[in-house]
Amino acid sequence: MPIIGSFLLIVLAGACLWLSRSAPTQQVQMAALAATGTLAAVALIWVGVDWLRVYGQRRGLSRLACFIEAEPAFCFVCDNAGRVLRANASARARFQPAHGTALADVLRDIFASTEGILFRLMQKAQSTGAAVEDVTSHADGYRVFVQPFPGGMVLWRFETAAQRGAVGLRGDMPVMSLGRNGSILFMNTAARGLVGARVKRLEDVFADLPLRPGGVHHLRGVDGARQVLVQTSDTGAGRMEVVLSPMADKVEERDGAGSFDSLPVPLLKVSVDGSILRANPEARRMLNLDSGPPGHIAEHMEGLGRAIKDWLLEAADGRGLHRSEFLRLTGAEREVFVQVTLNRVLDGGEKQLIAVLNDATELKTLEAQFVQSQKMQAIGQLAGGVAHDFNNLLTAISGHCDLLLLRHDQGDPDYGDLVQINQNANRAAALVGQLLAFSRKQTMQPEILDLRDTLSDLAHLLNRLVGERVRLTLRHDPVLPPVRGDRRQLEQVMMNLVVNARDAMPEGGEIVVETERRVLRAPLRRDRAVVAPGSYVSVRVIDEGIGIPPDKLQKVFEPFFTTKRTGEGTGLGLSTVYGIVKQTGGFIFVDSVVGQGTCFTLLLPAHQIDETKTPAAPVLAERAQKLPQKGSGVVLLVEDEAPVRAFAARALRLRGYTVIEAETAEDALKTLDDEALAVDIFVTDVVMPGMDGPTWVRKARERRPDTRVVFVSGYAEDAFGEGSEAIPNSVFLPKPFSLSELTETVQEQLS
Repeated sequence: MPIIGSFLLIVLAGACLWLSRSAPTQQVQMAALAATGTLAAVALIWVGVDWLRVYGQRRGLSRLACFIEAEPAFCFVCDNAGRVLRANASARARFQPAHGTALADVLRDIFASTEGILFRLMQKAQSTGAAVEDVTSHADGYRVFVQPFPGGMVLWRFETAAQRGAVGLRGDMPVMSLGRNGSILFMNTAARGLVGARVKRLEDVFADLPLRPGGVHHLRGVDGARQVLVQTSDTGAGRMEVVLSPMADKVEERDGAGSFDSLPVPLLKVSVDGSILRANPEARRMLNLDSGPPGHIAEHMEGLGRAIKDWLLEAADGRGLHRSEFLRLTGAEREVFVQVTLNRVLDGGEKQLIAVLNDATELKTLEAQFVQSQKMQAIGQLAGGVAHDFNNLLTAISGHCDLLLLRHDQGDPDYGDLVQINQNANRAAALVGQLLAFSRKQTMQPEILDLRDTLSDLAHLLNRLVGERVRLTLRHDPVLPPVRGDRRQLEQVMMNLVVNARDAMPEGGEIVVETERRVLRAPLRRDRAVVAPGSYVSVRVIDEGIGIPPDKLQKVFEPFFTTKRTGEGTGLGLSTVYGIVKQTGGFIFVDSVVGQGTCFTLLLPAHQIDETKTPAAPVLAERAQKLPQKGSGVVLLVEDEAPVRAFAARALRLRGYTVIEAETAEDALKTLDDEALAVDIFVTDVVMPGMDGPTWVRKARERRPDTRVVFVSGYAEDAFGEGSEAIPNSVFLPKPFSLSELTETVQEQLS
C-alpha cells in the first residue's frame, strides 16, 4: 500500500511539472513547480519510511529466529493470519514447514481440531498479552505458549514433557496431565513406569482420593514404591499437572538428608523400638521440637488404643504399612490429631521406619461433630418415641383418675390414694417433658419476655432451692433487650442451672446470675458451634464450686451423664437445658476451672420489636369468667389408643357433648360419608396407623370446610405441621391432658 501511494504521488508531481511548463501565466507556473517539489519530497519520505519498516520487521524476525533456533521445543514465528514465517531447527526437523504455510496445516498430524485450538489461544494471547495451556495430542502432551510481538509477528512454542525434562524442568520425575472429572490425558514414560501401565482414570492410580497437594498417597497395584508425594499445579482450561515423587526404600537411601529435609510434609525416621532418629523441619514444627534430641515417639503421641511399641513392631515386620492411624499429640496446647502412615526403609541393612504425618485435626473435629449429631439425633428419636408412648399411658392414667375424683370428695377414704396417683402421674409427665426437651420436640408457647422480670419473679423460688448456706445474687443490664421464648421452659433452665451450681458448693458460697446485652460484630466460633453476628441477651450463671474436669466438659450436656453419686441425679438436667436453649434458637457454653468454679453462659437472640406496628391490646392472664360446666354439640373423636379414647369420650359426654368414636382415620371418613350427620368439631390424634390426623382432616374439610378441629398428640406441635400448610380453625392439645383441659379446649373452639 505505501508503494502504490508513492507511485500516485510521483504521477501527481509529474502532472504538476507539465503544468508549470505549459501554464499561461508565470504565477501559475511557479505554484505548479512548488507543488511538484512538495509531492516528490513526500513520495521519497513515504518510500523511505516503508523501507525502514520492512527492514525493521525483517531484522526483528531475524533476531527472533536466531533466539529460538537452538530451542529443543518446536517454535514457529507466524503472522497474525497464522502463516509460518520462520521455524526453528527442532520444528524444521519434525514438520518441514514451507514458508507461508498455515500453522494449522503444519500441526494437523499431532492435534485434533487444530484450528479451534490455535484460534482459542490466539484470542487469549491478544486479550491478555500471552497465553499458555497444556494440550493433549494423539500420542503426547504439549505445553503451548503464545506471545504476540510488534510488527504483526506471533511466537508459537510447543513443548513436550520429554523436552521439559531435557532442559531440567522435570528431569525423570513422573508427570501426569489431568483433565476434568479425574480423566488422565497424558502420562510420561516415568509415570507409566511407576504406575505400571497406561491408565485412563485417576482412581485407577491412587488408592486414596481426592489428591492433596503436598500429601502422600498410595498407588494401586504396584509392587515397588507404594507411596508417592504429590505436587499439583493448575495449567488452565480445567487441566492440572501432577508430579509424583516416589517414597520408596531406594529413594531414601539415594537422596539422603537433603531430600528428607526438603520434602514439604512432616517426616520422622524412627527405629523399631520407637526412638526418633531424625525429624525434618515440618515435623519439628508440628511436634513443637527444639534443637535437642527428639526423644521417643510415645512422648509426643497417644491414643492408638494399644501399645505404640506393638504397632511399630508390626510395621517393621511388613504388616499394616499402608493403613493410617490417628493419634493425638500430647505436647500441644490445643487438641491436635495427626494421621500417621508408616513405611519401611533399610539403612545399612537395619530396618527402620519412615513416619509420614498429616494434620488431621479438622478432619477429626468434623468427625466428632458428625458423631455427636448422629448420637444426639438417635437419642432424640428414641426419647421422642418413648415420650409419645408414655404420654398415651399417662393420659389414660391421669384421665381415669380425674373421672374417679369426680365421684369422690375429700371425706372419702379413697380420695387420698387418688390424689397420690394423680400427683405421681403429673411427676411422670414432667419427666417425659424432660425427654422431649432434650430431643427438642417439646411443645413451646413462645412469648416476648423481659428476662429481668422473669428472673425477679423466679428469685423467691430460687432462694428456696439454694438453701441457707448459698447466697444468690442477681445482676441485670439496665438496657437489656427482650427475648422470645417459652416462659415455663426458660424458668426450668434457670432452676436446673442454679440447682447444679448449688450442688457444686457443698460447703456453701455465692451464685451470681448476670444478664447482659451482647452485640457480635463477627461470627463467634466456639465449642464446634458458630454464633452468627447480631444482638443477643447473655445470661451467665457463676458459682464458686468444685469445678468440672476438662475431660468431662464436653460430656456435661449428654443425657444420663452425671458426676453425682447414684441416686443423687438422673443426668437429664443439663441435657434438658441444652434442648430448651437450642429449641429457643440460642447457644449455651460452659467454662470451668477445677477448684475455682464454673460459669454457664446462655446466648439468646434478642427480639427485634417492630415499632411501626400498633401495640396489641393486653391479654388477660386469666379468663374473666369460667367456662360453662355444660356444653352442646357433636364431637367426632378419632383415637387409636383405646384407653385414651374411652377416657376422652366419657369426659366429653359428662360435659353434655354427643360423641361419635372412631378408631382410625379411615373409619372417621366412612362415618362422614353420611351427609345427614352433623358434626360440629373433630378431636383427633395426630400419629395413627394408616392415615394420620392432618391428612384425614384435610380430606374431610373438602366437604365440611367450616368444621373446627382439636389435634391431640404425645409429640410436639411442630412434629406434624413442619413443612406443610397449617390447617385453619384448629388448635393443638398436648398429651397428657386432664379432663378439664380437654373439655375447656373443645368449648373454646365451639364458642
